[in-house]
Amino acid sequence: MQFVYQILGIHPNQKQIHAFQQYQELLISWSKHTNLTTIRDPEMITIKHFLDSLTCILAIRDSVFNRIVDVGTGAGFPGIPIKIIYPSIELTLIESVQKKAAFCQAVINELELKGVTIVSERAEKVAHTQEHRQIYDWAVARAVAGMPTLMEYLLPFVKVGGCALAMKGENAPIEAHQAEHAYQILGGSLRKLIPVHLPKIPEDRYLVIVDKIACTPENYPRQPGIPDKRPLL
Repeated sequence: MQFVYQILGIHPNQKQIHAFQQYQELLISWSKHTNLTTIRDPEMITIKHFLDSLTCILAIRDSVFNRIVDVGTGAGFPGIPIKIIYPSIELTLIESVQKKAAFCQAVINELELKGVTIVSERAEKVAHTQEHRQIYDWAVARAVAGMPTLMEYLLPFVKVGGCALAMKGENAPIEAHQAEHAYQILGGSLRKLIPVHLPKIPEDRYLVIVDKIACTPENYPRQPGIPDKRPLL
């Protein structure tokens, strides 16, 4: 985890370093029989999964981030790495694929992380429940969908005054522009894009930050599958 110190300026303690090692071992083991990641090299897991997830800290660390929801978390990214570094946050992981949700639960158990809730259901349904709607300081997602669709997944979870964070690749500036209509409908406002550079990764990456400035109308998100089929362009 030396990359974490060099790039983000955080100082993981021995317990946290051990937690990442355990996480890595579980990821490699489970990936032999479950579609979690094709990456097997420990160094690249550190860079492409752990460090990539922790770049979110560049966006959230100067704000209130007591409650975070990670939508479409897959193998727990970016939520679980953030939780390892900031153990006091309340984290909700939303993952509709049962095997991936089971892996996340195994990681939570192995690392003995407290204050983590795993919801194995479609985000479009979860966002309409009272216990999750518009209560989070941050809603984050990594490689889930195009920006207009992703905003329909994320913004309904965020309270007014909070933020949505989309982790995106080199097309992020174009995607962010394409989602302007979605921001307006869903109560969001684009704040900025933060460029991210990972060691040994040549591709440009960005953190797209969207402020929640108004309540999301009750009819959003639409029924499961509709945001992806008919994005708010």
